[in-house]
Amino acid sequence: MKRGKKYQVVVREYESGDEREVIRIFCEGMEEMVSDTAFRGLPHHPESLLLYTAITVLCVWISWCLWVIVLLPVVLLCGRYFCSFTVMSSYMKNTLNTDLADIEGSYMKAPGSCLWVALVDGAVVGLVAAKQRCPDHGSVPDEVELKRMSVDQRHRSCGVGLALGRKVLEFASSQNVSKVVLGTTNYTAAAHNLYRRLGFQCVGVTDGYPTDTCAPSLLERLLYRVRHHHYELQLQHAQ
Repeated sequence: MKRGKKYQVVVREYESGDEREVIRIFCEGMEEMVSDTAFRGLPHHPESLLLYTAITVLCVWISWCLWVIVLLPVVLLCGRYFCSFTVMSSYMKNTLNTDLADIEGSYMKAPGSCLWVALVDGAVVGLVAAKQRCPDHGSVPDEVELKRMSVDQRHRSCGVGLALGRKVLEFASSQNVSKVVLGTTNYTAAAHNLYRRLGFQCVGVTDGYPTDTCAPSLLERLLYRVRHHHYELQLQHAQ
């Protein structure tokens, strides 16, 4: 499918027969994030570039070996890629063992939650989920979180992501909440442009990939940094 060409996109609620394609699209999206956060995100982290440069200069100053000058930057980038792969794999496995292990129970039967798929010519090409959440522990749910947005690589820039995002906003309006929130570590301009087209505004940036699995290792803290962008959209109808 040609990128940029518009196709008729149908968005409907998840059905049990969609599970295989939903898992495939999610996993392929996470695999793309490995190189995205490892390499595309590097220019956004001057502190990491400074650290890599300092390590290289120090090793060159100590050894004065040509192979150090040539190979050390490559080794550092490989270490960053390895850390990115480790973090993304851990996050993906955790997700596949929690909410995506029981989509029906996590989204279709849970109050204030849903998962939708996008169809082009009858084939599943994208997914997105929504879940109500409480801003403060014990309070009444007052916002909907947009989750698991992923579009098949062959169907990007065809209006699929926009259709999925609008479905979440429609759902949020029906739940009478005050805002919709999302978080992303994606560095591609297309992803951020999509959220802005939907009306979201970036309200903050924090360091670190959001995961409940385990604390980052020393190698990850040293070689790997990633930005987590927080977006919000205030719903005008909310009282």
